[in-house]
Amino acid sequence: MPDKTTTPPAEGRAPTDGRREAGIVQLVLLLAASCMPILGSVLIAPILPLMAREFSSVAGAAILVPVVLTVPALVIGLTAPFAGALVDRVDRKRVLLFAMVGYSVVGTAPLYLDDLQAIVASRVLLGLFEAAIMTCCTTLIGDYWSGTRRARYLGLQVLTTTCAATVFLLAGGLLGAWGWRTPFWLYLAAVLLVAPMAAFLWQPRRSEGESRGGLPWRLLLGPCAVTLFGGVVFYALIVHLSYVLDGAGVTSTGTVGAISAVMSLATAVGAGLFGRFSAVTPRVLVPIEFGLSALGLGIVFAAPSVPIIIVGAVITGFGTGLLLPTLVLWAVNRLAFEQRGRGTGLWTGALFIGQFACPLIIVALGTAGADLRSALGLLGAAAAAMALLLVFTLRATARQSGERH
Repeated sequence: MPDKTTTPPAEGRAPTDGRREAGIVQLVLLLAASCMPILGSVLIAPILPLMAREFSSVAGAAILVPVVLTVPALVIGLTAPFAGALVDRVDRKRVLLFAMVGYSVVGTAPLYLDDLQAIVASRVLLGLFEAAIMTCCTTLIGDYWSGTRRARYLGLQVLTTTCAATVFLLAGGLLGAWGWRTPFWLYLAAVLLVAPMAAFLWQPRRSEGESRGGLPWRLLLGPCAVTLFGGVVFYALIVHLSYVLDGAGVTSTGTVGAISAVMSLATAVGAGLFGRFSAVTPRVLVPIEFGLSALGLGIVFAAPSVPIIIVGAVITGFGTGLLLPTLVLWAVNRLAFEQRGRGTGLWTGALFIGQFACPLIIVALGTAGADLRSALGLLGAAAAAMALLLVFTLRATARQSGERH
């Protein structure tokens, strides 16, 4: 008999509160809050050169200024599991509201901080609050909905955050025209959501008869390990496509931005279509998605011209857009209510560690003698190997356990 934590509640029911059923208002609030960590990841990317000039006289500025952008992702990766434990132990709603307020407070700190080290410290704190926000939002989506609704809304979460990344990049560039500090005002968006979230969200309750046990480590190990590698694949072209295009002779920032937007749109399309395929098990979907990503990265590696690079980027974006909601659903569907925060935190940590490690891996391949496109080709080969490995291991696991998920 399958473990009861692997069997999602009945379709359409709010799985942890029999008296209230979540609707569009709760979904919009959770999707909007899910965009806050993405804002933290990309908003200030366009103004990093301005910051570098501002702090050019500071020792170590060449390292510290890029860290201002990247350190929140590392902190999310390291602390999301602890945020998940807090969410399960305390209260999803209260932790989320506190994190949203804290996010606005430390997010706007660079508006008045003049010391670069203090700004980096504020970004470390920002990562702590982002970890709590992302973990709470994904956990509450898993709490409020089940079945195909859960799958559709987790796909919509990826779609929304992907589109938000494009909007925030544009906003950061436009606001940067008024000075490097100006984009940091947007961190106040989180505190504007606190009042409606306090009014319309609620702390779910455990369903009667639902398992109270500890985390199903055996069931979570696979999804989290695959997500760690999936995070590397997901962010590979997000980080490096502009460099590939520059090496191919595309020097116009407008053209690079347009091509990056096309890839981002392909990612959004993949995430948006996930709900149509959610009935297919991860055992089937995940290898296909890694295979698509491998194909796209292989095309980027071998492309003789810019149009072919774009084709490879679109295929990669579509594959990773499908991949991310599949991975999170694979993990969430294995969790009972009282496990969901911790399990979602572990999954979130694995994803963001993969994000942070991605450029380090590509740089390491470069120091080993591979140019950028060759390094991406090697990553594509690794994705293909992962797809083949999962075909055999997930099939064997399914035969042994009889589990659908």
